[in-house]
Amino acid sequence: MTTHATEDARPDTPEIDDHGVIGDCETLALVSNLGDIDWMCWPRADAPSLFGSLLDPDAGRWSIQPESATHRTQQFYLSETNVLVTRFQTEDGIVEIDDAMAMDGPQRLVRRVRCVRGSVSVRSEFVPRPDYARAAVDWDSDTDGVTLQTDSLRLRLRASAELTLDRDASLVTCAERLDEGDELAFDLAAADTDRDFDDDTEVAEHVAATVTETIDYWKLWTAGGTYRGRYRSAVERSALALKLLTNRSTGGMLAAGTTSLPEHIGGERNWDYRFVWIRDAAFTVYALLEIGHDAEADAFIGWLVDRVDECDQADGSPLTPVYDLDGNARIGERELEWRGYENSRPVRIGNAAADQFQLDIYGELIDSLYIFDRRSRGLSLDTWDKIRLIVDYVIERWREPDDGMWEIRSEPQRHTASILMCWVAVERAIRMAEFRGRPADLVAWRRARDEMHDTIRTEGWNDELGAFTQTLGGDTLDASILLAPLVKFVDGRDPRWTSTLDAVVEHLAHGPLVDRYDTDRYDDGLTCGEGSFTICSFWLVEALARAGRVEEARRSFDQLLGYANPVGLFSEQIGPSGRQLGNTPQALTHLALISAAVALDEALDSEET
Repeated sequence: MTTHATEDARPDTPEIDDHGVIGDCETLALVSNLGDIDWMCWPRADAPSLFGSLLDPDAGRWSIQPESATHRTQQFYLSETNVLVTRFQTEDGIVEIDDAMAMDGPQRLVRRVRCVRGSVSVRSEFVPRPDYARAAVDWDSDTDGVTLQTDSLRLRLRASAELTLDRDASLVTCAERLDEGDELAFDLAAADTDRDFDDDTEVAEHVAATVTETIDYWKLWTAGGTYRGRYRSAVERSALALKLLTNRSTGGMLAAGTTSLPEHIGGERNWDYRFVWIRDAAFTVYALLEIGHDAEADAFIGWLVDRVDECDQADGSPLTPVYDLDGNARIGERELEWRGYENSRPVRIGNAAADQFQLDIYGELIDSLYIFDRRSRGLSLDTWDKIRLIVDYVIERWREPDDGMWEIRSEPQRHTASILMCWVAVERAIRMAEFRGRPADLVAWRRARDEMHDTIRTEGWNDELGAFTQTLGGDTLDASILLAPLVKFVDGRDPRWTSTLDAVVEHLAHGPLVDRYDTDRYDDGLTCGEGSFTICSFWLVEALARAGRVEEARRSFDQLLGYANPVGLFSEQIGPSGRQLGNTPQALTHLALISAAVALDEALDSEET
């Protein structure tokens, strides 16, 4: 639950932490604890924005707030759901807003305002700015609400009270005084697919029914999970966040729901994460299967298999690191003339990482297919042929420098973690071939696997540092090496590994928070620093648990959970001051949280028996 003391003056930009997220598995919206929807794309999360004031004050918002002075706000989810409540404690009484997106029927966003105590005047300001605030809007108003239309969008806003349209300002307002028990309802939906309402009462009833149906949907979905460990609240919230990031039409999972939230305030590390990364594949499949959400794991595997079945070496790499939800790899990268979050520019749409050469993606891809292959009916013969093609490609190219897991924008290097994941690709493919008696050049595959292993143990090891290094022959650390025991490259208690673990803790960790690398010593092509990576921080927890340092792992995990925002969500990074940075909610962080919770439960159970 968020608790936030407020002043009469409206803050220029809310903290990234101060947002809950709602969605319908097609799009999602960020709702600040001051009642603003300040980021939402329509009709899909990777579509152009409708509200974008989080990144630019002129990019649109939908605000609902009491008109009297507010002493405190709170924000929380209804238990086991993605229905968000924002509470205002004012000098005149208490008001709550229920925000939800319908999970059945036409796409719609509903907002229900109710006066819990006292008598409070409430004002709504609906300020859409479609197509990243570039589109001209035509407005229409009648007894059934207000309609906005662009060349590609037609939406209708309805309310249980009178709406006032200001065409010149492209603004729709609604002001109403609510006594205890009174409600004010709003409904936003596609104009061409929705039915008319007879009167204001019917709008209120319809919104109330939508909220109830949405609550029921999410409670039923959450009940399908099987995790019963010590960290159920955090795992369930992570699962609910991941579900919001999973597109129900394609099965792809977005890396995050936003673009260009900065990794360094005022800096250039601002990226668009509204795409699907192959890198996330194995983490996604493992985490979802571990907590019983098999349908989502199967859907994502279906999305991955489609990419594998489409792969072709004729134009170079058989796969690219990043795709859109539909599986298109040509996504480009452009900049908007926006102010940026707290003047952090540029604001980017699209992601040039799709054009990079990243070897690690093949390990994560094949590891996810291996997990699925062992737990299911298996992969098709045609898909296996494509996997063989990919493995042969990896064996041919693994000695080359690449852009690495972290998608550096400097010169390619021979990253140790990239070779580690190449080893995973070949090792898992060998297992898949042997498990089902599939055809494969196992002699060549085993030779390559062993050469990769030897290369990491010799060229990827630094005696003076006492650790596996960021690059072959290098003397710097990278938190991606924490994956080594997780992918079974090395036992968690191997002397070389425990020495590496100590080095990571000494040089990259700040308590439970872990930097991915030292930006002062490693040139990644960017000019500013960054925060600690929440993903790496949860990887450290799992590595500690696997090393037998269970109490240390538990303490770190408990501390990390305290860095979640007040409604349990994580962005990509935690800054030096403890504030959340980067895009949110971050899928890979919540996946790593689930994996760490499962590993920690297993380690604690083992100690207790």
